[in-house]
Amino acid sequence: MKAYVDKDTCIGCGLCPSICPEVFEMDDDGKAVAYNEEVSEGLVDSAKEAEESCPVAAIIVE
Repeated sequence: MKAYVDKDTCIGCGLCPSICPEVFEMDDDGKAVAYNEEVSEGLVDSAKEAEESCPVAAIIVE
C-alpha cells in the first residue's frame, strides 16, 4: 500500500503523525507529508486510522 498527503488540502493539524509516526511527519512548511510512502503490512491499520481521522480528508492510503 501507499500513502499520500494532499498538501493543498492539509491544514497542518498534526493528527496523522501523532497516530502513525512511522509513515507521516510534519514538513518544514507546517504541512504533513508521507515520508514513508510504502506502508508495510504491519502499519496499514494505523495509516488507515490516520486517513480516517484527517479532518479535511487530505490523506489517501491505497
